[in-house]
Amino acid sequence: MPAKRLRKAGTTLRLSIALLLSAIVVVTSLVIPWDNSTPEAAPDPTVARTPEPPTPTITQAPKQDVYTCPAYSGIDRANPLANLYRDTFAWGTSAPYKVGNGNGDVDWSLNPYENPSWYMWFHSLRWLGQGIAAADKGDKRALARVSAIARDWVKDNPYTWKSNVGAYESTMHRTNVLICLRQATLSGLKVAKLPLSYTWLDKALQEHAWFLQKNYSGDWNHGTDESLALFGIGCTLGRNDLKKVAADRLSNAIKTSIDTQGSTNEQSTAYAQFNYSLWGRAIDVLQKCGVDPGTTIKARRRELAKWLTLATNSLGNLHQIGDSQVVKTSPVEGTVLEYAGTLGQRGIRPTQRIGIFDAGYIFGRTGWGETRPFTQESTYSIRFGPARKLHGHEDHTSVTYTSRGRDILIDGGHSGYKWDDWRSWAKSQFSHNQMTVLSTAADHPVTKLNRSSINATSEFYELSDSLGNGINRTRGVLVLKDPDLMVVLDRGTSVSNEEYQTLWHLPSDQKVSVQGNGSAAAARPGDRVKTVLLQVPFQQETTPIQVATGATDPIQGWHYENINTRKPSPVVKFTRSGRSASILSLIVPVRTNAAVTYTTTQQGGRMLINLIVDKVKTTIAVAPDGTLQRVK
Repeated sequence: MPAKRLRKAGTTLRLSIALLLSAIVVVTSLVIPWDNSTPEAAPDPTVARTPEPPTPTITQAPKQDVYTCPAYSGIDRANPLANLYRDTFAWGTSAPYKVGNGNGDVDWSLNPYENPSWYMWFHSLRWLGQGIAAADKGDKRALARVSAIARDWVKDNPYTWKSNVGAYESTMHRTNVLICLRQATLSGLKVAKLPLSYTWLDKALQEHAWFLQKNYSGDWNHGTDESLALFGIGCTLGRNDLKKVAADRLSNAIKTSIDTQGSTNEQSTAYAQFNYSLWGRAIDVLQKCGVDPGTTIKARRRELAKWLTLATNSLGNLHQIGDSQVVKTSPVEGTVLEYAGTLGQRGIRPTQRIGIFDAGYIFGRTGWGETRPFTQESTYSIRFGPARKLHGHEDHTSVTYTSRGRDILIDGGHSGYKWDDWRSWAKSQFSHNQMTVLSTAADHPVTKLNRSSINATSEFYELSDSLGNGINRTRGVLVLKDPDLMVVLDRGTSVSNEEYQTLWHLPSDQKVSVQGNGSAAAARPGDRVKTVLLQVPFQQETTPIQVATGATDPIQGWHYENINTRKPSPVVKFTRSGRSASILSLIVPVRTNAAVTYTTTQQGGRMLINLIVDKVKTTIAVAPDGTLQRVK
């Protein structure tokens, strides 16, 4: 399977700066690394980060016109000072690697694991964090070593470094490291002005400012980080012109990065949470260097907090959507996120149960723990909306589902940024819970939400799109409460014969047993909960149920909980062949020893499914036009 490439992807800040250079003209051009794809490496949103602006470590009143040195994205944790003295770099699960001669002379062309993220973070210099922290406290040996490595990077990578993707992809991160190093030099040496031997550092910052002005990645997290780094140089070097350029970019970017409903343009739940933190830092950075951030950033972040709250499942995690690892929701104190992130232990209980967002997200739940424990609620996500971009996947019409204290339907996950067959699969339609068409591997177009109906104990949604080449599909989703279950009707039409498969991705700890064409059951051995998957005949006969687990040719049946952990995970397949498909699925979480049975009857043009789930009876009507309705 060939690896696919990503496609390219108000309120003005009131500056309280007395003197601005009014005649500055900045020429910008979009950076297009990775062979004409949108840059992706970005800060890993799953690394622990402070969700709100960082609290100053000093006890006295904070100074004005200062730029707070940010953290190092956790990369410094794997790179203790002893390793820096050996010129050794470590990232992720890869073994530490000696990258220099032991005296700070580093070979910046190294990429021993052929991993673009390893290489990008290597060039970011964030791995020097522990050494910079020691230098800040007066450790002159540490200062000498981190200064030697940083200066070696500057010497070996002359401006503009455009020919080196790792070097320019990490410019915004490296800028912050150089600013942190400058601050540590002044603090560690107890001087107010850089010694002459460190003039190279200010020259390097000026070069980074030139690059950041001329190479803006656009209005997403890359561009936001770039703007903050550029603003940091302006604040550090007293360059009001740089501050104005950066502040103006932030003023415009917020309106694209987070919309009025709180959705980000990243198409990833983990990156949405990262953006909440990032724009909180933007407020902090602007204020501490004498710039009023205005009201738009704060207003959009409030809406994003609500979005993230609704995107939290009953396990306290964000629904795994797009380039997202399994991420806990940050319980930001004083916001609606506090209740969601603490599993209802603290904060004010939200009142909104269902969220439908124009950017292409539906988040729903049976409740917030009003009548049963928080973790025993059922929660779901459904994707639709604009075509894929940035950190999005080919996941339109896909669902995720939790119930009875565990994952029921999962996403294939996020494999990292190495372009290979694994990343191609993880981003493709085949790693999500949707009806796939084997002949269509191209990017999915816009998916419409045709209609929705919200009731006290059920919700119905209908979505539709065209996969190209005369292939159309429609999905109806009915979600029930008491008994908690999901009914999904997939219908497809095509001008030629196609193979349609509705895929149901199950957690890696599940074992699946199949009973004929109509039923499969999945459970973790010894667990008290199982998932019954029913294939109900509707307008077409059913075909044998297939299960794939840990397959490699083609790739199928895997889950990436994080980019370093890939586990075999069963996928149940309901298949049809021809010029049309009608696949009716029931996903029923239930006690392991409980029975799930059904009969069907006709009522006029409708088919009624008379379902008994653990002795609880309910009736579902399926109309010829695809309408799903709870009758009883």
